[in-house]
Amino acid sequence: MSGGRVVTERFELVPLTVDDAADMAEVLADPALYAFIGGAPPTLPELRARYERLAAGRSPDGSEEWLNWVVRRRPDSRAVGYVQATVTDEGRQAEIAWVVGTAFQGQGYATAAAAALVGWLDARGVHTVVAHVHPDHAASEAVARRAGLHPTDHYEDGERRWIRPRIG
Repeated sequence: MSGGRVVTERFELVPLTVDDAADMAEVLADPALYAFIGGAPPTLPELRARYERLAAGRSPDGSEEWLNWVVRRRPDSRAVGYVQATVTDEGRQAEIAWVVGTAFQGQGYATAAAAALVGWLDARGVHTVVAHVHPDHAASEAVARRAGLHPTDHYEDGERRWIRPRIG
């Protein structure tokens, strides 16, 4: 499936490389960003190592395809966040996530990027799109809803499962 570039009027989704680590370390530096997702801001070496693993594009056992994009604002190409999809079940299901740096939140980037990602997955025949959202994170719930996902009664690690089965 491999992730290609997705271009919209306001931003582009650019396939993640190790070279993106410096830009993304700045985007991901605010500790407040981790209030709902847990963890702490990664150091530049940690981010480079993570991106090196993700650049492989597949889990070590080959059962998952890892698709990762940096969300870059247009026209200046400034990194504002990322979106990702873990594709399983022979390309039929994808679990997605999005993160937008606190300096860029409230500007519609997460909503537009998540919707673009779902559209990209649809075009490649993915049947089911899933996200896990903390039940107290109203902004991420709004992103999931606007991307066409619906909440379920299933919770995993304190996060609610949202799902969007393919229509048609």
